Amino acid sequence: QVQLVESGGGSVQAGGSLRLSCEASGYTEVGYCMGWFRQAPGKEREGVAAIDIDGNILYSDSVKGRFSASKDNAKNTLYLQMNSLKPEDTAMYYCAAADDGVGYATDPLSPNDEYKYWGQGTQVTVSS
Repeated sequence: QVQLVESGGGSVQAGGSLRLSCEASGYTEVGYCMGWFRQAPGKEREGVAAIDIDGNILYSDSVKGRFSASKDNAKNTLYLQMNSLKPEDTAMYYCAAADDGVGYATDPLSPNDEYKYWGQGTQVTVSS
């Protein structure tokens, strides 16, 4: 059974940094795409960054240049380095992953059924 466990959230002041981690377990292969999503109170869940099996990364316009995603295939862990954080980055951040063998998402930043597995979320709060 696939499980995703996020860690690294917390509270920081504007301009600060945080690094989120998402460890995946239960996969029999490493050929699956993954993504980071976030949801603020009263808002829809939105894509932040997505990475395919080739290591290509797509970022949302709102975080481009400030956030950096990476994946350590040996550790089955996805990371999100968040710099220059803004109060509007405050949200619950979720890691998501596709099914084994699904290396590419047709709409990588859309929180749709292509992402079969979701983590429990980790809260990021940025104060001004």
